[in-house]
Amino acid sequence: MPSPCISLKDDFLMAPIRLTCVAGARPNFMKVAALLEAFRGRERFAPRLVHTGQHFSPDMSRVFFEELELPQPDAYLGIAGGSHAVQTAEVMKAIEIEFTERRPDLLVVVGDVNSTVAATLVASKLGIRVAHVEAGLRSFDRDMPEEINRLVTDVLSDHLFVSEPSGVQNLRAEGIPEERIFLVGNVMIDTLLRFRERAAESSILEQLSIAVGGYAVVTLHRPSNVDDPGRLGELIAMLKRVAEKLTVVFPVHPRTRQQAEQAGLTMDGLLCVPPLGYLDFLRLQSQARLVLTDSGGIQEETTILGVPCLTLRENTERPITIEQGTNKLVGTNPAAVLEAVTEVLAGSPPTQQTPALWDGHAAERIADILQRLTASPVPRSTNAQQRSSEPQA
Repeated sequence: MPSPCISLKDDFLMAPIRLTCVAGARPNFMKVAALLEAFRGRERFAPRLVHTGQHFSPDMSRVFFEELELPQPDAYLGIAGGSHAVQTAEVMKAIEIEFTERRPDLLVVVGDVNSTVAATLVASKLGIRVAHVEAGLRSFDRDMPEEINRLVTDVLSDHLFVSEPSGVQNLRAEGIPEERIFLVGNVMIDTLLRFRERAAESSILEQLSIAVGGYAVVTLHRPSNVDDPGRLGELIAMLKRVAEKLTVVFPVHPRTRQQAEQAGLTMDGLLCVPPLGYLDFLRLQSQARLVLTDSGGIQEETTILGVPCLTLRENTERPITIEQGTNKLVGTNPAAVLEAVTEVLAGSPPTQQTPALWDGHAAERIADILQRLTASPVPRSTNAQQRSSEPQA
């Protein structure tokens, strides 16, 4: 018999929402760190962290758990490398088992990596609601694998949390209902602001024997830049020219190093280092004279840090970093990049604004919204879930 003081309905309402966060690649960890901190502070949520293993080396994974005070994953799928198709398929196979056994009420995915779209596809077919953090970003370049991941994830998601106004405009233009769209700010910036003071204590500059403001930082990893030996060779030659003006620190992504070695390209003249942990890299960025990158997240971080950023791409899905930040889209033509570097070195630091809601509280807003959206009872299984778990003819 139920207690005379508590109805079955009340007991049902008090049951915590079983919420699964999925992360797989380096950019995910900074975002998930902010979200888990917000979720774990609320009795309404029972969060679970699943690491797919998409980035599996210590430099790209374990160090982030240590530095960002992330709890050890509740589940590690161990997917590792492979082509986009293989990686996506393997995540889908493994995470279907996880979802079937655990039956989360809500899946939270971040960003645009293969793990994000794979988890979303499986959850959607199982009738599990999906919240996408960093929704609506568009480069309008479907040659980018990340763009396909963004489009698929957003169309399947129930709740879309957006970091900048362009994302809201894009989702509206794609026909996403207004009630599913929430402009909340940038969870990656939550983590930057939280750890900025600790990063200032990093000794990475002393370890590399470089002076504040006396170097440039480079990151390259996108297939369009590193998979074509000719393009990669031109970019490395350009970086060597930049190194004639000031030290170029190049934390080399494993993919980039492999492609350079296969193409017989040398990086003499560049200060090449392995991928850095979050705190070391944040200190390195914050004290640089300029940053050259093809990374989306670094465009955002340099906007907050006030460091000139030259983006080595023909497009960006983060236009606010150009409109209000320190970012400039320069493409990959070596002459154009060198001209932009010369302009930065000859000029004064760029002026920038802090984009609206990039204030360190985006994850809290997301938690507030999800708490409100889940205020009504959430069934532990639905007919759709039951049907989707049955073998298909």
